[in-house]
Amino acid sequence: MAVRNVVSIDEEKCDGCGECVTACAEGAIKVIDGKARLISEAYCDGLGACLGECPQDAITIEEREAEEFDEDAVGRHLEEEEEEEESGTLECGCPGSTPQVIERCELQDKKGEPGEATKVVSRLGNWPVQIQLLPAKAPYFEGASLLIAADCVPFAYADFHSKLLEGKTLLIGCPKLDSAEFYRKKLAQIFIQNDIKSIDVVYMEVPCCFGLVHLVHESIKESGKDIPLTLIKVGIRGDIIETIRTEQGGDR
Repeated sequence: MAVRNVVSIDEEKCDGCGECVTACAEGAIKVIDGKARLISEAYCDGLGACLGECPQDAITIEEREAEEFDEDAVGRHLEEEEEEEESGTLECGCPGSTPQVIERCELQDKKGEPGEATKVVSRLGNWPVQIQLLPAKAPYFEGASLLIAADCVPFAYADFHSKLLEGKTLLIGCPKLDSAEFYRKKLAQIFIQNDIKSIDVVYMEVPCCFGLVHLVHESIKESGKDIPLTLIKVGIRGDIIETIRTEQGGDR
């Protein structure tokens, strides 16, 4: 071991925000059990790119005995993380994307006093919801009916929660803005690794949005499973234009 600069994290100050994780180009830091931790001294170059990103001033540089910085090991580590991310098995370092089942004790919309607006209750039962952040396997996927929604839909369709989301596990995304290939691989892994009962795909009438439908078809084909599929097209004025149900989602 050599005496060199390496990061030190004060766990009492750290609130697990994950800002340092994205700031570290070498992947030396992860949020584990709600705290940022240095996972390997060999991955830390000691330059402190993460220092300025910590809002709690929980990270400092200290000179001490530590493993030598290993650039080759960093390269292998980043390659492994990239492969895990593509396969959907890598957990995001941000604690906000930790898989959670949201229990709902009461799912009835409530009417207020006369003249007051009806209180609309959320039907969301899982977290996270972004396809980019979802793990390939989670408790809320087993035996689930999935609702795969283009991310514009909840803004256009006012009854999204009450008419489409109740009882469904939600996945949202936009293949026009994100990587379509990543979506295809991630969705295929979700279909392969879990017992999916059915899939609803809700998308906007605009031409680019049909790409989401194509990706779901391709992912079901790749999974080798026959999953009942319903396609729901929403207009930009907030109405449902078309609903198509099929018994084998991989067929077009």
